[in-house]
Amino acid sequence: MSITNVVLVHGAWVDGSGWRAVHDLLIADGFAVSVVQNPTVTLADDAAAVRRVLDRQSGPTVLVGHSYGGAVITEAGTHDRVAALVYVAAFAPDKGESVTSLIPEPPPGTPVPPILPPDDGFLLLDRDKFPAAFAADLPDADARFLAASQTPWGLGAIGGVITEAAWRSRPSRYLLTTEDRMIPPSGQRAMAGRIGAAVTEVAASHAVYVSRPESVAALIRAAADDA
Repeated sequence: MSITNVVLVHGAWVDGSGWRAVHDLLIADGFAVSVVQNPTVTLADDAAAVRRVLDRQSGPTVLVGHSYGGAVITEAGTHDRVAALVYVAAFAPDKGESVTSLIPEPPPGTPVPPILPPDDGFLLLDRDKFPAAFAADLPDADARFLAASQTPWGLGAIGGVITEAAWRSRPSRYLLTTEDRMIPPSGQRAMAGRIGAAVTEVAASHAVYVSRPESVAALIRAAADDA
């Protein structure tokens, strides 16, 4: 294991506590793991929160982002402590792009994320539709708790524009979730291909970091070994 520091960045509508199982697996392997709590109000604030955590790392670090967290690590990952990037069912924008610009019109017949209209500048998912859309492979009670504990996602975060894409200067890996109903697998595949990431596919929902933590931890280990 050449790198021992890992920083985990959550996405929209959730918080860092969802990384618990991944954290525990990595700690058991001897990694030093930090979990960022993004405000998810603006991309700039979220990137700043990640950079503050990176400042405290003792050496080279694997930076990991789930979903919207992929945009955050793309913006913050130019930090000099970042040796590798891991995208987990995540957005991977380029310079001048935002998550908004990467969300395509869904093809006919494909699931549409149940995003409610903006309320005071923030987005939420329909609470009743959340389990099937975000966490279909979790026990129903766990999925419904995630729905009940949603963190509002600011329009300044989803529309935040990348100033410099870290994946252009860092090796990247991508965990593609084939049963995802939030970011279509085809969209994930296109983003992973564009950034030149090594791709691993897993049959999991968007909540793969909760439902399949061993797959996420394995990819992070691989990134640490190869960086």
